[in-house]
Amino acid sequence: MFGSKGLIEIYTGDGKGKTTAALGLAVRACGHGAHVAIVQFMKGWARYGELTAVKHLPGVTLVHTGREKCIFRGDETDEDFKEAARGLKEAEKFIDSGEYDLVILDEINVAIDFGLVDADDVAELLRGKPEKTEIVLTGRNAPKSLLDMADLVSEMKEIKHPYRQGITARKGVEY
Repeated sequence: MFGSKGLIEIYTGDGKGKTTAALGLAVRACGHGAHVAIVQFMKGWARYGELTAVKHLPGVTLVHTGREKCIFRGDETDEDFKEAARGLKEAEKFIDSGEYDLVILDEINVAIDFGLVDADDVAELLRGKPEKTEIVLTGRNAPKSLLDMADLVSEMKEIKHPYRQGITARKGVEY
C-alpha cells in the first residue's frame, strides 16, 4: 500500500492536532483501499467523535482503551495500567498479523510518559513490524529512544490555544 517499505511516524509536541493528523492519514489510506488499525491509549471516554466516524470508513478497526475520565500524572490506578496493557496487546496483535497497512497508536507517547507502557516494549514491537506496515505514534513527550527509531517526526507546537482564553473542549473539534 505505502510502497515497498512502511515507515515509523511520530506526531508529538504540545500543540493541538496530533490525533487529527493521524486520523487524516487513516482517511487518506482508506481512500486507497488500505486496512487500518487504530489503538487509542488513555481514551476510554465513549463520546469521541472518531469512534462513530470510523465506522463509516471501510477497512478500519478502532480499539479505545483507558478509563472514562481524564487522568493526571500521579493519579494512575491499577485500571489505567491494565487498560494500557490491553492496548499494547491489541497493537501487537494488529502489527504481528501483517494484515494492516497502517497501524496508529494514538496517545501512546503519553501512556509511556505516564509510565503506563514501557518505551522498550514499544521499541521491540516496532522492530518486529512487517516491512510493509506503516506505524504512527501520537502524543506529547515522545521518548528519545522512539524519536531515534522513527523515519518521520512532526512536532505540533502551541503558539496560541483557545483553552488559554477559557474556551473549553468543543464537540466535533476537540472530541
